[in-house]
Amino acid sequence: MTYCLGIISTHGLVMAADSRTNAGVDYVSTYRKMFDFSVHGDRTILMCTSGNLSITQSVMLSIEQDLRSLDVENLHSCQSMYDIACYIGQKLRFVQAREREWLEKDRIDANCNILLGGQVRGQATELYMLYSQGNFIKAMPETPFLQIGEVKYGKPILDRVLTFDTSIEDAVKCAILSFDSTMKSNVSVGPPIDLVMYRTNSLEILHQRTLQRGDPYLLQVRREWESFLKTAFDRIPPIDWEQSSETELDSIEFSGFLDQ
Repeated sequence: MTYCLGIISTHGLVMAADSRTNAGVDYVSTYRKMFDFSVHGDRTILMCTSGNLSITQSVMLSIEQDLRSLDVENLHSCQSMYDIACYIGQKLRFVQAREREWLEKDRIDANCNILLGGQVRGQATELYMLYSQGNFIKAMPETPFLQIGEVKYGKPILDRVLTFDTSIEDAVKCAILSFDSTMKSNVSVGPPIDLVMYRTNSLEILHQRTLQRGDPYLLQVRREWESFLKTAFDRIPPIDWEQSSETELDSIEFSGFLDQ
């Protein structure tokens, strides 16, 4: 399994991906799942992948092959992030059509997802999630993040903290906490974690790190976050079992019945 996260705000973009691939308890490997196809000064293009590794690697290799051919459409000739999403969707459909039948014969799941984030010069920073079928959705100000892979454990912190106006530095902290929560609850997600912070209109990647297992900052985040959570938990008052009367309880039950 894997976990990849994209966060967008008025200030820029944060992309993060783990590197663990799990094919059973006795076969855990590390594969890169974040890819940078940027052109300095013209466009920033970042992708993260999850799902069937053979499918996503075939898509990435096909994209790289197109970039070496000057006479075909490629990531650097597309005119907008929307066009780039459509182009990648076509690649996904082609590889899926070629491979799915053979994978399904051996009951191998062929599904995968891709996060696409970046900016083309003169246009807005955008974030997309592509499905196996090649269709996609776009992150909006009301929901300024997209996740793929093992998403459930790292989502609560994103729902509670992030807005479209969150600073890019705070978005990075939120991403790391989201990964820490996921790794705490699911051993199939783990370091190294590739992390990128992109500032809108810079058209270059100035901030990127790979956080290895035992990274001092990862350890500090886990220690402090667990300490803060414990402190907050201890400050919550216990429930008052005598507070609600039978009349109030009946009212709540009747209201719930009407809502149905």
